[in-house]
Amino acid sequence: MFLSVFDMFKVGIGPSSSHTMGPMVAAARFLDHLRGLPFAVAGLRASLHGSLAFTGVGHATDRAVILGLAGFIPSAYDATRAEAELTRIQADHTVEVDGLGTLRFDPATDLHFDYGPALPGHANGLRLMATDAQGDVIAQETYYSIGGGFVVTETELGAEPPAPVTPIPYPFASAAQMLKMAHASGKSIAQMKRANELAHMGPNALDEGLRRIWAVMRACIDRGLDSDGTLPGGLKVKRRAKAIREALERERGLNLTAPHVINDWISTYAMAVNEENAAGGQVVTAPTNGAAGVVPATIRYWLDHVPGASEARVGEFLLTASAIGGLVKHNASISGAECGCQAEVGAASAMAAAGLAAVLGGTPEQIENAAEIALEHHLGMTCDPVKGLVQVPCIERNGLGAIKAVSAASLALRGDGTHFMPLDNCIEAMRQTGADMSEKYKETALGGLAVNIPNC
Repeated sequence: MFLSVFDMFKVGIGPSSSHTMGPMVAAARFLDHLRGLPFAVAGLRASLHGSLAFTGVGHATDRAVILGLAGFIPSAYDATRAEAELTRIQADHTVEVDGLGTLRFDPATDLHFDYGPALPGHANGLRLMATDAQGDVIAQETYYSIGGGFVVTETELGAEPPAPVTPIPYPFASAAQMLKMAHASGKSIAQMKRANELAHMGPNALDEGLRRIWAVMRACIDRGLDSDGTLPGGLKVKRRAKAIREALERERGLNLTAPHVINDWISTYAMAVNEENAAGGQVVTAPTNGAAGVVPATIRYWLDHVPGASEARVGEFLLTASAIGGLVKHNASISGAECGCQAEVGAASAMAAAGLAAVLGGTPEQIENAAEIALEHHLGMTCDPVKGLVQVPCIERNGLGAIKAVSAASLALRGDGTHFMPLDNCIEAMRQTGADMSEKYKETALGGLAVNIPNC
């Protein structure tokens, strides 16, 4: 099994990797498909299904599909140009597509929210269609946004993933295999992950990519810590990270601060990221947008508050975290629409705990233990976003996920790595719990906090 660190950590836009980034990526893939057809296309249509329909407006799924069909992609998203293009499309009812020309597309009639049963393959389904001059459908593809910005077609969903063209030296598909390979090779988890990455790219590209991921994460934290105002979407949720940061800075040096206030710093770093995400800003999937604050907050805590921390080792943190995230995705899910928030913030907390344990000197066994502790104590967590927005309870939940990650790493490092519940079993428990979870609690905004909100 091989999932690159750059699959787990992707630069994109808020508010959702599965509901915003994924549909935009699907639209780009559909345009590529159309460019290879031997006949002319005159128009486009789209339909959203399952969770993409029920919470699509709150997650800006409609905007993402429209912009994706106009040629926008998450990694190179230009917010100013996007707003101008949306305005033009609404007025002209056309999209301008490289290689395809001017195509008819009226969002009011050609983008349909289907509130019936979800498509059979996954809770996050969308169908994209091309029409001829008479308006008849001449090409169609079904896509599933399976979490973390990953997108597959209906055919790809049920197929075995292709074997890597270049074999990797440490093809672990479970935590047990990972620990066995680490023991046999004498390498750390990060070193094995690095060796796997180097089978597909050069060392300079890998290191530069890791530096960029952290640079985007760090910039996102900084923007969030410096921004105030009210988040979009209608809930009138106020940004809090800036005010908390300012209060914490005023308290420094007064000898009045209780030790537990370090948790406020950790939470504030995470909330800063997820407030930026809720506002549609640039974030890094870690492993998703809804859980994007946990890993960067844990790294920022380590760098700013732990003696001896160094940015030179952030790559080691990210490689270790991505190894754990890959195991969760491969053996269960990182999709809130599939397994609830245990698959998003729970997975992120496990990744962050593993990364922190690694840079604090943990053995592979202690790192695996840290990931298991963090994930175990998110089991059963539902995804019940109020009004379908990635705001309540998502923003604070990232703060608590980061705190749990720090606690899990610290607890694991107090032991020798031996523990009762293996990470593999915990991941399987998460998968089973997600399968049994009611659809009301899997990113549909039909249960939980989403239906228990104040009247005013």
